[in-house]
Amino acid sequence: MVGRLQAHLEAIYGFRCEARAESFVVGSEAAALLGGTGRAPEELLVLEAQGGLELALYLSPALLARLERYDASPVGSVLDGDLDGYCQVTEGVSHFLYVAHTAHYERTVSLLELEAQAEVDKFVVCLLHRWGEGVVGWARELLQRLFDRVAYQPRLSAEERWRYEEANRVSRRFCARLMEHVVGRRLDRLLGDLRYAYRLGAEAKLRHFAHGG
Repeated sequence: MVGRLQAHLEAIYGFRCEARAESFVVGSEAAALLGGTGRAPEELLVLEAQGGLELALYLSPALLARLERYDASPVGSVLDGDLDGYCQVTEGVSHFLYVAHTAHYERTVSLLELEAQAEVDKFVVCLLHRWGEGVVGWARELLQRLFDRVAYQPRLSAEERWRYEEANRVSRRFCARLMEHVVGRRLDRLLGDLRYAYRLGAEAKLRHFAHGG
């Protein structure tokens, strides 16, 4: 599942990362030793060391067990059976790939930028698995399920809650603008907009998500 998701994101954004997320997945004990909080079913652990980055991707045993039954199944069955679990793994892979990509270009990344990109990635990965007949209705359903019908953990600090809410707000505006391409079935334009936005950095990305231009 992790490898399939990374390959899909790389195809969407038009590049390939040498580092493979599935090779960096760690369990609960290793995540705790690396400073993981254990508060979320997925967590990217990052350590700056000797001028480089060390990464580990924690995916909870419960989450992996939920999705294990779909390993040999078409993705459509996962979207029907456990959209939430699929999106949680997508978020973890998105974080891993984006940090690895930005590190390759020696660019720093903010937590808000990372979260906003992951929100877009969840939307577009799920969207493109059902590109074709019925995609417009599916896209509208995704906008509601991923951006409107959301709840936040009560244990979040005020700063964390603001970051998640702001990531939701700006990424929803960007995904809503992408609906023009979905309605027109313009896959080339959709991918072009996604790839342009992915390569923007820091404040430029967040401004583009929120306002366009």
